[in-house]
Amino acid sequence: MELEKRLNLCQSKKPRIFVEVLAVKTYINLQIILQNLGKRFNREWIFRNLHTTLQTGQSYVFVGPNGSGKSTLLQVLMGAIPHTEGTIQYTKDTSEILQIDDWFRQMVLAAPYLELIEEFTLNELLAFHQQFKPFKKSITALEIIQKLELESSQHKLIKYFSSGMKQRLKLGLAFYSDVPVVLLDEPTSNLDARWSAWYRAEVQQLQAEQLLIICSNVPAEYDFCSNVIDLIHYK
Repeated sequence: MELEKRLNLCQSKKPRIFVEVLAVKTYINLQIILQNLGKRFNREWIFRNLHTTLQTGQSYVFVGPNGSGKSTLLQVLMGAIPHTEGTIQYTKDTSEILQIDDWFRQMVLAAPYLELIEEFTLNELLAFHQQFKPFKKSITALEIIQKLELESSQHKLIKYFSSGMKQRLKLGLAFYSDVPVVLLDEPTSNLDARWSAWYRAEVQQLQAEQLLIICSNVPAEYDFCSNVIDLIHYK
C-alpha cells in the first residue's frame, strides 16, 4: 500500500528513467521586480525598502551575517511566505505578469530547509521530480546519477542518504532542471572540499541564460556573481 502510494507512476516509468529525455522549454525572458519590499516578524523588520530588478542572464547574491534575513528573503522571493510591505512582480518578456502558479513552474530551489521525499528511492525521486520540472535536454536521469556519484544508491531510500549525499542531490535537481530561475541558499553546506569545487564548476554554467540567485555569507559560494546585494543596508 505504501509503495503504491509512493509511486503508482514509478511502476510504469521506472525502467524508462535511464533513457527518457522529456521535452524542454526555451528559457523565457523573466524578471522579478521588487519595489520597496519589506518583511517584518512581530515588531522586528527583517529587511525593508528593498528596490531592485532581477532578470534572466544575470547572477545575484544576497549577502549578510547570520540572522540578516537572507533565507527569509529567498522564501519571500519564491512565494513561500508573504512579504509585509512593498510589491513583488514576476514578468515574462518584460510585459506579461505571471501569476504565482505560473511562477512556481519557472523556478527551482536548493536549501537546507528544503525537505526531500525520504520515502522515495533515488530512482523514484528523479522520476517524480520530472513530472513537474523536466531535466535539461542535454542530460538524462542516469547521467545525473553518475555526475552525483550515486550509482550504488539508485534503489536506496532517501532517508538513508547522508547529509552530504542529500545536498548533492538537491543541487543536482537545481542545476539540471530545465527552468529559468535557480535559487540557492547556503549551497555548499554539508559538502566537503571536493564537492564544493564541483559546485563552483557547475553553478557558473547557469549564469549565461538562467536567473541565478544565491543567499550566502561564504565568498567561495558566490564570488563569481556579477551583482552583490548586502542586506545589512536594508534594515
